Amino acid sequence: MHTADAPTLTIDTTPDDVGPERAMADGHPPANRGALARRAWFAVWPKMAAIAIGVGAWQLIVWSGWRPEYVLPAPATVFQRLGELIADGTVATALTTTAERAGYGFTMALAIGVVTGGLVSSSRIIRSAVGSLITGLQTMPSIAWFPLAILLFGLSERAITFVVVLGAAPSIANGLITGVDHVPPVLLRAGRMMGATGYARFRHVVLPASMPSFVGGLKQGWAFAWRSLMAGELIVVLGVSVGFLLQQYRNLADATGLIAMMIVILVIGIVVDTALFGSLDRRVRRRHGLIED
Repeated sequence: MHTADAPTLTIDTTPDDVGPERAMADGHPPANRGALARRAWFAVWPKMAAIAIGVGAWQLIVWSGWRPEYVLPAPATVFQRLGELIADGTVATALTTTAERAGYGFTMALAIGVVTGGLVSSSRIIRSAVGSLITGLQTMPSIAWFPLAILLFGLSERAITFVVVLGAAPSIANGLITGVDHVPPVLLRAGRMMGATGYARFRHVVLPASMPSFVGGLKQGWAFAWRSLMAGELIVVLGVSVGFLLQQYRNLADATGLIAMMIVILVIGIVVDTALFGSLDRRVRRRHGLIED
């Protein structure tokens, strides 16, 4: 007796939420590729438009004849010179020295700012004693510290680091203090009910809740540190650095090289803010439900 073969039932076990790599391997384009492209475009075009407007305004001022071109060169001339400085390694050498100073100084400022902010925010006595002093230090121009720094440390790396730390640490401390002050009381009560006291309470309840304001303090601290460092390198000349090149081109009346290095300073500030602090800020706000995915 002949029996027909039973039909074979095929079940597609491919999950609906396959990742982009798996989807591409299976011949299916990722569903969110278009959304990612649109997001990248909307993130890039405003910056490119702003750059184009700025360069265009610069070129119009040059064409107006407001200043001779040896004082205010055209954008094309400056960008050509910048390319030459990058090609011959001048920019890389200067940035290496400046980046080492910035990293070391900001790391020290971060440690001092976190410790100071934690102590002030946790003790009413300490806050009453030095809370206003921290704000006062934050308002002082960094250049005002250099006469004292040179008297204490001479024309040395320590003088630059001293001013960078004093410029950045108060902002970091104030960011942490502000964040702690704005922790919702319900979180503190919940932590207390769950047995979080002392350091555990600060580590697991207070610090995570204060992160949005703390990240703002970090961004502001970096801005102060970067400005303080540039001022320090203009005054304390120790090897080839970004500030040293600014001073050198000024002494040589080389406006093209001067503006080229100013563009380098601007680009570094934007890149660090966007790539490091900007991404950190978005991550923290997303974690706290302040922005949508």
